Amino acid sequence: MKNIRIGIICPSEIAFRRFLPSLQKEDGFTYMGVAVADPSEWDGEVADEVIANEFKKAETFVESYGGKVYKSYHEVICADDIDAVYLPLPPALHYRWAKLALEHGKHVFVEKPSTICYKDSMELITLAQAKKLALHENYMFQYHQQIEDVKEQLKKGTIGKVHSYHARFGFPMRPANDFRYNKALGGGALLDAGGYVIKLATKLLGENIEMLSCVMKDYDEFGVDMYGSYMFKNEKDEVFLGEFGMDCEYQCKLSIWGSQGILSTDRIFTAPDDLCPTLHVLHNNEVSDIKLQADSHFRKSIRMFYEAVHDAATRERIYGEIKVQADMVDKARELAGRK
Repeated sequence: MKNIRIGIICPSEIAFRRFLPSLQKEDGFTYMGVAVADPSEWDGEVADEVIANEFKKAETFVESYGGKVYKSYHEVICADDIDAVYLPLPPALHYRWAKLALEHGKHVFVEKPSTICYKDSMELITLAQAKKLALHENYMFQYHQQIEDVKEQLKKGTIGKVHSYHARFGFPMRPANDFRYNKALGGGALLDAGGYVIKLATKLLGENIEMLSCVMKDYDEFGVDMYGSYMFKNEKDEVFLGEFGMDCEYQCKLSIWGSQGILSTDRIFTAPDDLCPTLHVLHNNEVSDIKLQADSHFRKSIRMFYEAVHDAATRERIYGEIKVQADMVDKARELAGRK
């Protein structure tokens, strides 16, 4: 089976720091190069020094990982020697460039979220299905072994009957020019940290969960939601409470309350490749720790993309997961009075 020839749209930090190091450790791929936007591809005017800086960043990709620099997004999307593209742009730009890539017969590995609304995500899914192309949304944490380890502990009855889940994902303020604070680029906590919390809820409670409530809080200076919380329940009446934010003390936690104890972990969303996560079990006021194996969720996400390229059933399953995720995001907006 021939290698998947993949190009990157935009010399982003996550592409350089996370995607390419992981890609190089996986068989089945050939990295072809990174594209820099042509001035005509930017939304609005862009200063010459900004474009020059993008090319400078792209050259560091060549120095570190090889490949070439494509002088426009269209060039890499239309290239005959490209089978797939990795798309790590700000969320509001995902739909436009993922759609163009699919129209040109390219498989798409897109950073989360797939798009900023259900309608756009469904259009991409419909297009990908028609062309038998992979469309993969990179919520990579879901592939970390610790998710399955948590499920196994619950199945074993480590904390008895499960009553509720509580997850928090948030981080301190970033520089004011970060795209997360720019509404036009798809900023806001819901589309960033909030998406992780939704994804975790569906992984632990199942995709048929109901979102009961959502509250979001804005900051006037940015015009985007900066903090929010959800409540979900499933058919067993297990409750999932989720909180997310972009001006918070760092939190990356999951806590599960059962009839005979509490199970918790501190790096559920962002465990580094070399970290052995720890599950903490509280029972009768005593805490015991379960040490887990280190894992590379980014590599596993790339491997899942590879499988989706080659297997129709995997593609269909991922389409369904993207649909559920996008629907939940729209539902959150509705419950929070944002639609």
